[in-house]
Amino acid sequence: MQTLTNIGDNLVKGISARYGLSYEAVVHMLVAVNNGGGSMAQFNCPELGGSGQWMRGGMTMVGDMFNNSLKNTVDNLCNELATILANNQVFPVIPAGTLGSNQWWPVNLGNPSSTGSQNNTRYAVFPNRLAIEKNGQVTLYDTLDHQIGGVSQQQGNDISLTFSSQWGNISVNSLPVIADDSFTQTHSSHNTNFAQSTDFAKQQQSPPETGLNDKMMSSESTAINASQYSVNETLDIIEKLAQLRDLGALTDAEFNEKKSDLLQRI
Repeated sequence: MQTLTNIGDNLVKGISARYGLSYEAVVHMLVAVNNGGGSMAQFNCPELGGSGQWMRGGMTMVGDMFNNSLKNTVDNLCNELATILANNQVFPVIPAGTLGSNQWWPVNLGNPSSTGSQNNTRYAVFPNRLAIEKNGQVTLYDTLDHQIGGVSQQQGNDISLTFSSQWGNISVNSLPVIADDSFTQTHSSHNTNFAQSTDFAKQQQSPPETGLNDKMMSSESTAINASQYSVNETLDIIEKLAQLRDLGALTDAEFNEKKSDLLQRI
């Protein structure tokens, strides 16, 4: 479970009581909103319908995609958590250059030109260097002559980041790792990206889908297997089809036929 300050602990308890959610669920959402910089969140919370995503001032998606009441609850909760994060010291201050800090990359790299996060992975781009933090381990890559731009994340069992450069898309796995122990930090007990207690994990009937719909970030694109959609991609498409049906662009029969076809692709 993510450690909170006394202020953060009291705020979470208050929100838990008002929303009728467990303490663990509120902390999970708090960490998700914090990872999204207070403007977006990707989460997997059984008490809020499982996998979902939120964007401040934008679309909120939940597992039960037609449950508008649940969407409003998630939207209100995430907005309140974002405000709390902006005005309070919710998490303990952690020294720069350590994994729990917002500046988790080696301090000698300076300031990155861009940073971001997806699921349990964070990245920071520097001149000729790319730092990746995944599951508590920081790895430094040599970007060679690539000028790193946008980022996307592959769907499927093999989750890996793909960056765009002036030479096209390039997978992180194709970049040489800088083999220097001073650049690699492993904290097996550290869990700063997602707060999930043992009891929280037991509530989940199946492991969370990896690679949640990454269209939340304008600079990102999602690679989808041509013969199969992910659960969240399917839900996204069905929701848009439902909107077309409501506008009269599709008949009920056309909507049901397309929905049935999409569900068979999962």
